Order: sequence, then C-alpha cells, then structure tokens
Amino acid sequence: MAAATATPSTTLSKPSSLPFNHTRAFPKTLPIFPSPPRPAVKPLFLVSSKNPLSDVLPVQRAEDSAWEDEKPREECGVVGIYGDPEASRLCYLALHALQHRGQEGAGIVTVHDNVLQSVTGVGLVSDVFNQSKLDQLPGSLAIGHVRYSTAGQSMLKNVQPFVAGYRFGSVGVAHNGNLVNYRTLRSNLEDSGSIFNTTSDTEVVLHLIATSKHRPFILRIVDACEKLKGAYSIVFVTEDKLVAVRDPFGFRPLVMGRRSNGAVVFASETCALDLIEATYEREVFPGEVLVVDKNGVQSLCLMSHPQPKQCIFEHIYFALPNSVVFGRSVYESRRRFGEILASESPVDCDVVIAVPDSGVVAALGYAAKAGVPFQQGLIRSHYVGRTFIEPSQKIRDFGVKLKLSPVRAVLEGKRVVVVDDSIVRGTTSSKIVRLLKEAGAKEVHMRIASPPIIGSCYYGVDTPSSEELISNRMSVEEIRDFIGSDSLAFLPFDSLKKLLGSDSPNFCYACFSGNYPVEPTELKVKRVGDFVDDGLNGSLESIGGGWVQANRNQIKVGS
Repeated sequence: MAAATATPSTTLSKPSSLPFNHTRAFPKTLPIFPSPPRPAVKPLFLVSSKNPLSDVLPVQRAEDSAWEDEKPREECGVVGIYGDPEASRLCYLALHALQHRGQEGAGIVTVHDNVLQSVTGVGLVSDVFNQSKLDQLPGSLAIGHVRYSTAGQSMLKNVQPFVAGYRFGSVGVAHNGNLVNYRTLRSNLEDSGSIFNTTSDTEVVLHLIATSKHRPFILRIVDACEKLKGAYSIVFVTEDKLVAVRDPFGFRPLVMGRRSNGAVVFASETCALDLIEATYEREVFPGEVLVVDKNGVQSLCLMSHPQPKQCIFEHIYFALPNSVVFGRSVYESRRRFGEILASESPVDCDVVIAVPDSGVVAALGYAAKAGVPFQQGLIRSHYVGRTFIEPSQKIRDFGVKLKLSPVRAVLEGKRVVVVDDSIVRGTTSSKIVRLLKEAGAKEVHMRIASPPIIGSCYYGVDTPSSEELISNRMSVEEIRDFIGSDSLAFLPFDSLKKLLGSDSPNFCYACFSGNYPVEPTELKVKRVGDFVDDGLNGSLESIGGGWVQANRNQIKVGS
C-alpha cells in the first residue's frame, strides 16, 4: 500500500453534493474501498509528549479565576489535512487559528512511510510545538487538535489526537464534542475486556472501531459511530486515508476547504482555512462521512438523520467573529444581536462599551442602532500568565482586575451601557459593574447578547449544573439586583429565533429552553473549572469526583 506522502494531490476530485435531507444510510454489507491485503503485524506508531508529568500537576492558574469560570468553556478544535507536503506545519498554523477553542493541550499526528507519528503536549500550541518538534512530523497527511476538556480530566494522557494500533492497522483520532452515553459504552467495553488508558470519551471511539466485526476501515467507522449518542465532529487518519465525520444532529461545526495545490483541509472553523490559504468549499453535513484518499473525496451517509440541531452558542460566544459557522457569518450574527437589544431594550445613555473580547461586535451593533458612540471602556490584558501570585493583603475582585482595566476618561460621570455575550453564574458580572462604578460611571446598564441560560449543555460545552445557573434561580429583576446594575436586559428568545428565520429550527437551544434534542441519559454534567488528575490513575469511578448530578426533572427531550 502506498504511503500518503506519495499520493499526488492532483488526483483529488471535487466532493459530491449531499442534500440536507439525504437519508439513505450506507449499506454495511458491501465493501466500499477494496484495498490490498494488509500485513497481520500492526503498523508502528510513534508518540512524543513535550511536557513531563510535573508540568500537569495542579497549580493556581489565572484561567481558574472567577473571570474565566463565569464563561462557558470552549470545547475543542480539530484540523485534518490531506495531500500537502507541509501538512504538519499547516496543521500547526490552523491550530493557532483555533486556539480560542481550547488552551489546555494540543497535538498533531502525521503519516510518513505508513507510520503514524504523534507529538502532543499540555499548554498552548506555541508551548507544545517548535521547529524541532515539527521536523519530527513529516508527511502529507495530518490531523490536529486543541483541547479544553468537556469529558476527561486535564492531564497529558488525555491530550489528543489519540493513536492506536489494532488488528488491521493504525488509526489516529481527534474529536470535538461530547458523548452523552460515554459511561455506558465504556462500561460495556470494559466488561468485554477493553482496557482504557485515559478518561476521555474519545477513547471509546477507538475501542469501538477496534472491536467492530467489519473488515473495511470505513465500515468500522460507520459501525462505531452508529453506537454513539451526542455531539461529535471527528477527523480520523490511517496510513492512507483522512476521514471526517459529523454527528447526525450536526451539533458542532466542521468545514471542508481546499488549497491551491489540491490539498483537502477539514477544520472546526473557517478562520483556520483563511490562515493557511485554503478556500472554503462547504460544511461537512450532519450525518455525513467524507473519505479522502488517492481516489479523491467520497461522500457517504453515516445514518438517517433528523433535523439538524446546531449549537447556537457558536454564534453567541465560541467562534471567532471572522468565521462562517453553519453557513452564517458570526460577525453579522453578533452585530444583529446588538441591534435587537438596542431596539427592544433601549435606555438613555452617553456611551456604549463592551466586555472584551466576545461582547465587542454586539456592542458595536447596539451603539450603531442607538446612535450612541462606542468606546473602549474596558481594556483586556492578553498577557496574564498561566500562574499568578496574589499579594498577602487580599485585593477585591483580583481575578477580574487581572484581566480587565476600566478607562476612567471614558466612564467618569457617564451613563454607560455595557454589552456582554452571556451571564452564567453572575459573579463576574457583579464584579464588572462594581469596577465600572468605582471608575466613576454614573449609571451602568447591562445588556446581554443572548437569552438567559437556564440549562446545562451535554453536547460539548462545559457549563455548570442547572442549579448553579443564575437565570435558572432568579428572575431578571433579581439578577439585576444581584449584580448591582441600574438596568438589565437579555436578548429575547423569540427575537433570536425570528432573526434566524427559516434556519431557526436547525439550531439547538437547550441551554435557553431546557429542551434537549438527544436525551442525556447519564444525567451528568461537567463542572466549570476542570480538575487535574495526578496522571497516575484514571479509573472510571475517579471521574465521579469532578461531575455533579443533573436534575432529572429539568430534562425535557425535544426541539
């Protein structure tokens, strides 16, 4: 079998169109890609980890401050590249563009001479990779991952991509999302003799592929994914193939692009395509499997899929404003959110400011619609390290002050509208209001560019339990009193759906409505503020210490 590095990119064909309502499942009884017989011996794979165990032991981190814990955490970002001789370097750059989706760990797997080679590490992409590390990753086929964990503890062994050998070869996998039936699948696999090395739900996918009764690799993927419930946008790599899969509901984004030399690129957001000069072609459709090899790009239907339920929070908070997600400009969505707030919740004010960075575009929309100047009333520091030392005399609101500095010249004596993307627990909002008033603001009016969050997410977003969500416990007026603002308004849920128009039924609003498209049968949700394992043990039961029981009475299944 030819190595991926020997495959000319000019043989790649344009992808076939898959209609949104395509429902014909791929027949498992017929082989798709007949290939030369593989040797019985497992191909080798090489793994390199940049960070020693001591680097992932618990430390006090700036990200663990109230400022960071208040926000829903980004999930993960994935990249896949086929047919470019500099695949690892392009993957490295694309992961840089996706760094906002995960800052806890990064990794790249490439294929060279039929061997899967891996480098992973804890920290930012720039912490993990340097010239010498990238030199260890030759080849024209690569996948990459940046991680913020939504299932599994923060430790080096959970950093993706994962690489494993099985009877017919080797496979690497990188996953964005969260499986709601992870514990059940893992328990069943362990009962059958599987041994797990991590506490990540992604490892379940590898075990399902390895234990599948089907011979062709693509059929093994289809067989494995049909057992998964929840959110998954996944890229796989073998000795000669790159495969992209998206769950039938399409919860998490995954797009395909192409470079001028014909190389095919998959990524979580279009901003990654832009950086490496790949032209956006289309989304990977919900329920679709895209296979890229020397024969070109082939599109298969994973299974019959219902109406898509794409995560609305990608447009509210997660994605970068310069990305196109689910076919919509993120910038335009957020600008319109601000305009709606100005129209439906007006207030007499002198200046509009944003909570940077995610509130900026909505604030621009609010200011333009209201005819009030937008100014930088809060400056965010981008240079806070991963650790910090607090003076012995405690500083009030220390975590927020590390990140945000008020501009007194903008605020003093002014009636201020401050726009933020969301309120989760409310603790950070109260500190921001206090910060603005201490800087001389005469009035502070909070405007939130999303509806109230009343439900936890089970599909790849790390949110608190419903009991910890302030909008699930208090009315808008009670929240206003709690945070100390002079007024408070959220983006109306009905106005959000009206803005989305005919696409509205294709989005998941579970965090706003409590209606879950896929029932979270295991009723567990990750705590905000990931916990760190000592790296020496990772049994299934040890996960329990970092999870909280959800309220079954609040779980409603539906749209």
